[in-house]
Amino acid sequence: MSYSALNSSSPLVDVWSGYLAQAQQVPSSWWLLLAFINTPILAVLFNALWQVIVPRKASDPPLVFHWLPIVGSALWYGNDPINFFKSCQEKYGNVFTFILLGRKVTVALSAKGSDFVLGGKSTAFNAEDAYKNLTVPIFGKDVVYDVPNEVFMQQKKFAKFSFTTDRFRAYVGMIEDEVEEFLMHDASFRTYQQNDINEWGDFDAVAAMSEMVILTASRTLQGKEVRENLDGSIAQLYADLDGGFTPLNWLFANLPLESYRKRDRAHKKMSDIYIEIVKKRKQNPDGDEHNDMIASLLDQKYRNGDKMRDHEVAHLMIALLMAGQHTSSATLAWTLLHLASQPKIAAAVYDEQLKHFGNPDGTFRSMTYDDLRHLSILDSCIRETLRIHPPIHSIMRRVREDVVVPATLAAPSKDGMYIVPKDNYVLASPLMSQIDPRIWSDSDQWIPARWYDQEGMAAQAAKAYADEHGEKVDFGFGAVSKGTESPYQPFGSGKHRCIGEQFAYLQIGTVIATLIRRVELRLTTPVPEHNFHTMILMPKDPKTIHYRRRKFD
Repeated sequence: MSYSALNSSSPLVDVWSGYLAQAQQVPSSWWLLLAFINTPILAVLFNALWQVIVPRKASDPPLVFHWLPIVGSALWYGNDPINFFKSCQEKYGNVFTFILLGRKVTVALSAKGSDFVLGGKSTAFNAEDAYKNLTVPIFGKDVVYDVPNEVFMQQKKFAKFSFTTDRFRAYVGMIEDEVEEFLMHDASFRTYQQNDINEWGDFDAVAAMSEMVILTASRTLQGKEVRENLDGSIAQLYADLDGGFTPLNWLFANLPLESYRKRDRAHKKMSDIYIEIVKKRKQNPDGDEHNDMIASLLDQKYRNGDKMRDHEVAHLMIALLMAGQHTSSATLAWTLLHLASQPKIAAAVYDEQLKHFGNPDGTFRSMTYDDLRHLSILDSCIRETLRIHPPIHSIMRRVREDVVVPATLAAPSKDGMYIVPKDNYVLASPLMSQIDPRIWSDSDQWIPARWYDQEGMAAQAAKAYADEHGEKVDFGFGAVSKGTESPYQPFGSGKHRCIGEQFAYLQIGTVIATLIRRVELRLTTPVPEHNFHTMILMPKDPKTIHYRRRKFD
């Protein structure tokens, strides 16, 4: 057949011409719609094929397979990090990398993993790079993660001057008074205020404990000026500032959202309040004697001889209020929920107090710091809560230089050791060690009695965390136990270990002891599951605790 014949009369040409004619009649908007639909599908398929086909560096830790580009494993990790870690650990071992909204995060599980991440040098594992987006808009400039690590360590040392035994002795009575005032005036405790020993009332565990922590912290650490205004403008400012403490804020420092604008306005106003307090105290140095954190900070000097500037004092005070409030309120809520679910243990906590500072008629004298230190059952309840409900389930650092993964943490591949590349993030999860069934019997159960056995796993883990017989390390804020190799790390470890740890135990213990003396607790629903959508491990709804005033109160 000649070309001219094919060109003029071929059936194939006629069919092809018909297709072209039909295609020309399809509106361009349909083509755009098809492209819009198919492009994401092609991107997902290409992302999957890339992970399967393209060879990876032998030194790279295993990569968790993910369908969605950029998003990676964010949805799985964000909704259920515990099962995410467990599944990945079973498949890849203790070290693996996953994609978190464009970030490469290398996870190091087990106690050795925590030691690798949290015990590493700050020149390699940097906390400022990991958390600056979240903390600077809330805390403010020139403190915590907005300064070089060496300066931050000095600021931690300044704050520690309010965490002394003498001050703790004074704080117990202050906290006890605040709890009793709260019971007498908060709307949730109306049946208590009516002195009705038969009727049951109820309160939201998180809401009530959050308010109680703010009240007690402001009374003891923040200063009387803050406490006197806490029921007014400061309470709302705190709430608005707290709205910026979310995973979204960690991922994106600034978005055109109202919650971000409220956060920024609240920070400015709260900072101004603290700065005004500082200025007034400087103008009247011989006025009322103050025994609080502000007074301590005003007396401190950096190593170069400079004193803290007014805005630095203000911003560090905000940081102390925010950081302490979340961790303590979460631990309080979880402990009360468990006590309410197990009345026999709650009764043992009550009887322990009756034994140590009860009166013959069933009433109690005022509790002292020494009394609190001898309440071993209460202490075990708090420690067990921190074991299965630590405030933070993941602790991250950004890697500033290539880091070799030690063979004790992950067996080398056939081609050599794994290396975490520069600019990756690393993640440790002390929670995973604290609920590891290979370490803890009945690891998912709340059993305070495990802490009574001085030779048991709990006691050994606590000793390793306290490092009672080991060498102390001074990171710049005083000698502390490193504690990075313990399978129990409720307050972090290494140089970023919480400086308010002992105050937290004091605050939490005094609040619970005072409440247990005043009311009975009951839980009519199971203990809630974790809410992983918050920065701090809070309980999901329902988290309502029922209470009844005690007969001899």
